[in-house]
Amino acid sequence: MSRRRAVRRGLVLGAGGVLGSAWMIGALRAIESETGRDLASSDVVVGTSAGAVVASLLRLGVGVEVMANSERGIYEAGDPVLDYRDLGASLPPRPRMRMGSPRLLTASALHPRHASPMVTLAAILPQGRGKISAVGDLVAAAMERAGLDRSGWPAPGDLRVVAMNFDTGHRVLFGAPDAPRMSLPDAVMASCAIPGWYAPIEADGARFVDGGTRSPASVDLAAAAGLDEIIVVAPACSLASDRPRGAVARVERQVRRAATRRLLREVAEVEAAGARVTVLCPGPEDLEVMGGNLMDLTRRAEVFETSLRTTVTALRAGARSRPRTRPSPSRTGQPASGVDAGGARTRSGAGAGPGADGDAGPAGATSTGRTGRSVGLDLAG
Repeated sequence: MSRRRAVRRGLVLGAGGVLGSAWMIGALRAIESETGRDLASSDVVVGTSAGAVVASLLRLGVGVEVMANSERGIYEAGDPVLDYRDLGASLPPRPRMRMGSPRLLTASALHPRHASPMVTLAAILPQGRGKISAVGDLVAAAMERAGLDRSGWPAPGDLRVVAMNFDTGHRVLFGAPDAPRMSLPDAVMASCAIPGWYAPIEADGARFVDGGTRSPASVDLAAAAGLDEIIVVAPACSLASDRPRGAVARVERQVRRAATRRLLREVAEVEAAGARVTVLCPGPEDLEVMGGNLMDLTRRAEVFETSLRTTVTALRAGARSRPRTRPSPSRTGQPASGVDAGGARTRSGAGAGPGADGDAGPAGATSTGRTGRSVGLDLAG
């Protein structure tokens, strides 16, 4: 009699700046409280930018509840403090008057089909002067708390931190066997180094910057991990948008739409490998609180509390939904959908789009399965 193989679960945490971090921690807290799942026990955790910070803390034994308390200003002795005021103001310092990466610009020109507008913009932007050492210090403090040397990586479990090579535009998965050697604090700083804002982080003669420049979450990098279920928390994307009036917020929403399209393409790729994917993104109410500057520290507490509430609403709505059976989007080109008792829709990630008719639940939640049909949110299994 054969033994049933254990389900392998993954957690993918995306980019999103200071406010994205606050929203993400609220969402993770809601997931754990609603489902009883310990997200830190995920078999593979992939983090990009703000998600790299949270992913690293989880792997270092800093629980979601501890991070949630930190967002509320509640600290126990020895707990790391998620205080990003040392990163500086909510606007970048005056940059150096030199192009960020001429080599990356050349690579983008030679291979335009592989270069997104964000990558090209990162190459053109002047070199950032900002220091991101506060992020490295936070991770180093968590490593010391866990009894680990700063040069090491947490164990057990797989932690992957995504950054971008600033000269080639290639994504690098720090923590993977073939990645350049870099300490965890440095890898997280590299993953968070926004081009034009912060100085790149160097290792082995190469420069690395924010992994969110290439992809909002790099979900596709989990395709080869043999995972059965993946939870994706992507603060830089939205399956349902608002209609802001401010010029800055309107530009941010355009960038967010492009990021969401990238995210959904990656979700489809991972689904094709056989994994079931659940995606959580900020919804209209969250976006209204976030505004247009994801580095605005003054909105952090409100973003966190809003995320707690909207994510719980989305999870409960998804759990109630009983979607009608529709053909797979891969065959019809149209997303499957179902309407729950509250009127919120769940949709197949492969077919959904930001701001489309029948957007996902209140916090922008969507869950998909191997068939490509919408299957509702079921995180408790």
